[in-house]
Amino acid sequence: MLRWPGLDEVARDWGRSIVTIGVFDGVHRGHQRIVGRAVQVAAERRLPVVVVTFDPHPDEVVRPGSHPPFLCTVRRRAELLAGLGTDAVCVLPFTLEFSRLDPDEFVQAVLVDRLHAAAVVVGENFRFGHRAAGNVALLGELGEKYDFTAEGVPLLADDGFTISSSRIRELLAAGDVAAAAADLGRPHRIEGVVVRGHQRGRTLGFPTANLQPPPHTAIPADGVYAGWLTAFDPDGLEAGRWPAAISVGTNPTFGGRERIVEAYALDRDDLDLYGAHVAVDFTARLRGMVKFGSADELVVQMHLDVEQAREVTAGG
Repeated sequence: MLRWPGLDEVARDWGRSIVTIGVFDGVHRGHQRIVGRAVQVAAERRLPVVVVTFDPHPDEVVRPGSHPPFLCTVRRRAELLAGLGTDAVCVLPFTLEFSRLDPDEFVQAVLVDRLHAAAVVVGENFRFGHRAAGNVALLGELGEKYDFTAEGVPLLADDGFTISSSRIRELLAAGDVAAAAADLGRPHRIEGVVVRGHQRGRTLGFPTANLQPPPHTAIPADGVYAGWLTAFDPDGLEAGRWPAAISVGTNPTFGGRERIVEAYALDRDDLDLYGAHVAVDFTARLRGMVKFGSADELVVQMHLDVEQAREVTAGG
């Protein structure tokens, strides 16, 4: 799959294509439905599919300081989109200047001049252009002007709730990683570099990988979770994957103040992951964060947590 860090990187001889546009944070089941429809249209017309997405999040540029916690990194977003059968991902740098393009200018700059759109597939609530002045209806009108079709895909709902990135963030904030996974179509993942912590886990018999995720990462509520720890080599390829017990919080038993994410690979005390890029996938919440009366009490509970995590991850 091709990945373009901006419109200037699009090949000059790029032909007509089917385009879908959105932030696609998390690439959840609703996003998958939209992209799936674009892939279907592309197959019918025998044209490639281009996904247009943005970095940074438009909210951070339009309303500085309001950056919502992101559900996946840009690299992970492109990886997930590639897995849906797309041919190219164009990550547009979202700037204040770009945000001021009116709908017609946006269409010309992105869809017509560079990507030569034959069809554009978006969510039915899609907005574009300065102050979000454009909608699907206007996109259709501009399509008639510039020779492309426009289609708004109905939003996906489950149990009466519309699946959205905002709802998934709320579920994670409440610690409901199982419901978040149901909306995402896979467990929620946090990525980061393993850094040295206080090394208390090793002293207690449970050596952990202490993650340092990027700023604005969507981290589940404080508590203990079952899931998976994955390490990657310098080329980004998977180097190891282990079932894990995951702790999110400040380590209140030891009077901690800094909120950290740390994962213990079950039954592994031989891993040296310092400096490695790793990912933690959250499968189930085991309990909330508790301040114990002593380290010994904590160790007893940690043994129970590990057994629970083992049961949850037993199916692979």
